[in-house]
Amino acid sequence: MAAIQIPLSNTFKRFFASEKSGGIVLIICTLASLGIANSPAGGAYLRFWQLDLGGLSIAHWVSDALMAIFFLLIGLELERELYNGELSSLKNALLPVVAAAGGIAAPALMHFSLNAGTPTQAGMGIPMATDIAFALGVLALLGNRVPASLKVFLAALAVMDDLAAIIVIAAFYTAELAIGYLLGALAVFAAMLLMNRLLRMMALLPYLIGGALMWYLMLKSGVHATIAGVLLAFAIPYSAREDDAESPSHRLEHMLHYPVAFLILPIFALANAGIVIGSGWLQELASVNSLGILGGLVVGKPLGITVLSFIAVASGMCRLPTDLNWRHVFGAGLLGGIGFTMSIFVTNLAFAGDTAVLNASKMAILLASVAAGMIGFVWLKLVPGSSGNDTGPNP
Repeated sequence: MAAIQIPLSNTFKRFFASEKSGGIVLIICTLASLGIANSPAGGAYLRFWQLDLGGLSIAHWVSDALMAIFFLLIGLELERELYNGELSSLKNALLPVVAAAGGIAAPALMHFSLNAGTPTQAGMGIPMATDIAFALGVLALLGNRVPASLKVFLAALAVMDDLAAIIVIAAFYTAELAIGYLLGALAVFAAMLLMNRLLRMMALLPYLIGGALMWYLMLKSGVHATIAGVLLAFAIPYSAREDDAESPSHRLEHMLHYPVAFLILPIFALANAGIVIGSGWLQELASVNSLGILGGLVVGKPLGITVLSFIAVASGMCRLPTDLNWRHVFGAGLLGGIGFTMSIFVTNLAFAGDTAVLNASKMAILLASVAAGMIGFVWLKLVPGSSGNDTGPNP
């Protein structure tokens, strides 16, 4: 198998530009939420998110409804990557897929090793995911100092991480299951697949109406309602032709990018980053749960990504792109430790109702994400110019 160099598609360039801008907005909203929560207005600010609105708190509407739209976008992006993006070719996809597996397993095992048999064992899914917006935002700050293939590698790795997080949420963070509602949601999904595959309905509105109904049924079923967003993405007609403006999937993805990046995720940050930093915050960070999160994101991520990638390349399973070396891969692993959005999302599911553990977990996530971003940025800034001849298997 010849060594490969991955060109950047127009679709990926637009995706990268959108994500890096969204990362900056996320940082601003996170800092704002932290500042307000620890100000004299903090009490009123935190109570606002718990106000009842139609049977759910505002915070629940953000996590269950707005984030379903975020998951819809993730599903559309994943579908594009699988059909005609960076994951459509086995030679391009294999390395980030293997790297993602390492970046999922190592942090989860690190957390589990510290928390097995304790009430916080449920948090092992927290350090598994990578925040695409933040990670690509940090990478964007490096400009042309990093090779194009590293941007593709990190984005593909983060997409696969998100897919794994979606599976984990569906499998392990489901409350009491109401089979009738779940079967109803799956029936709506099947009907939309028939609309797509057999009837070839190309209008978006019927799918959006079906998606809203599926979301409601999924919410009532006990399975987290955001899963409906992913299922809807794969029910909407997709064209394998890149930049097909007539494709409903392409049109919806284009419509959602800016609202998700500049409205939904910032609102999620405002609702979830309001952590009150009390006098015992150092003790909270010393708990086995917090140490598992910190260690999983800052240490487990880069080790898992780098080691499994090295094994895959050494065994001949896949190759590094010609403009990458192992220091680039380790740098991508460091940035993979920026968990933020998905990690906080899983935290809310794992420790629902336990305010103390929620706050401690979120603080650990924020500190780990900041540390991973800063270390990754400095590391990649100091890495010498791109070369495919770094020590290690890359014949």
